[in-house]
Amino acid sequence: MDNLIKTLPRILQAAADSPEVAEAACMAAWKHAAGDGLRDHAVPLGLRRKSLVVVVADATWQKQLQSLSGQLLFRLNSILGQPLVTFVDFRVDPKAVGNARGPQYPRRFGRELDPATVSVELVNAAAEIKDKDLRRVFLGAAVSCINRLDKSRI
Repeated sequence: MDNLIKTLPRILQAAADSPEVAEAACMAAWKHAAGDGLRDHAVPLGLRRKSLVVVVADATWQKQLQSLSGQLLFRLNSILGQPLVTFVDFRVDPKAVGNARGPQYPRRFGRELDPATVSVELVNAAAEIKDKDLRRVFLGAAVSCINRLDKSRI
């Protein structure tokens, strides 16, 4: 993940004025700038006219993060290599935060995915992913895809 973060300034430069690339870069940079402590409590939704919209679970989180917004902006733009974000708009939306968190991997994997439907290739591919967060996202996406395919066949 650190290697990806280090390439964001070059990616943004190569993409010129692509709003989609800028938004994706801001989302990735936010997760890195916010760090592990905030990642589950402050979820970026999108970039609107140089303002990054971030949802939080309640007014307490909103107030705390607003007081840190200057530091977070500095970290975010340092990662991006340019002043792409001028304001962070913290909005209270507990449902959006809960949806972004999603179920945790062990419960989700055990409850939604029948091991009989998982190919050996998928399990081996997941085992090769060293980053535990990326491995969790990969398996979560696989679970969602398999469930969607199963539902469409019914």
